[in-house]
Amino acid sequence: MKVTTKTLLALLVLAVAGLPALAQNLPKIVFGSDCTFPPMEFLDTNKQIVGFDVDLINAAAKAAGFEAVVKNTAWDGIFAGLEAGDYDAVLSSVTITDQRKKVMDFSVPYVNAGQVLIVRKTTEGVTELSQLAGKDVGAQIGTTGAIEVAKHPDIKLKTYDEIGLAVDDLVIGRLEGVVVDSPTAASYVLQNPTYKAKLMIVGAPFTSEFYGVAVKKGDTKDLDLINKGLEAVIKDGTRDALVKKWLQ
Repeated sequence: MKVTTKTLLALLVLAVAGLPALAQNLPKIVFGSDCTFPPMEFLDTNKQIVGFDVDLINAAAKAAGFEAVVKNTAWDGIFAGLEAGDYDAVLSSVTITDQRKKVMDFSVPYVNAGQVLIVRKTTEGVTELSQLAGKDVGAQIGTTGAIEVAKHPDIKLKTYDEIGLAVDDLVIGRLEGVVVDSPTAASYVLQNPTYKAKLMIVGAPFTSEFYGVAVKKGDTKDLDLINKGLEAVIKDGTRDALVKKWLQ
């Protein structure tokens, strides 16, 4: 078969035109995320999913060469959804614990977020959780905050599907305190104009906890890509820049 110069040029044009499509054919990882937990993951005024975790995983995806898709998912049942294959990973301010590591695998830790106590500014004489014996204290169901409150049998634990509902109940006096991860507490108390005049964080973080991305037990394919990306953005300072943007 004869190949003319005109034919070669046409083939070359087609080949070059196809390069962007090939470049975009990246492995995709879908992340389940409870987007009610500012500043880590939440919906902005345009109903777009934003926050520290979202920016972090997008940067990690770019560094490691995969496509990150974040899917808004209720916290209640989020790990069951992971097991059922509704998504490939959970990116939702998930604290790495020994108990959770028995049933799922975790990425490298990417931020330290201990539990803190929020009370109303009118509250006096309270600097730690144990001083709320006999009182109602709120936390999001299934979180390490709820676990910490439950360690005090003399405190009445009230759990909520969303941490914002607990904060609202604290403001109106239905609760005497709320226990939550320190980044989220900072968002509600220090940065939110609705609450900062009414609430305060007392004492220092009373746990040392690290967030990680959870995947199904044995899913090394997704985990290796996630770790590659996270390790890159931690090393190059991107993670630290996002801490300053969202958490300080």
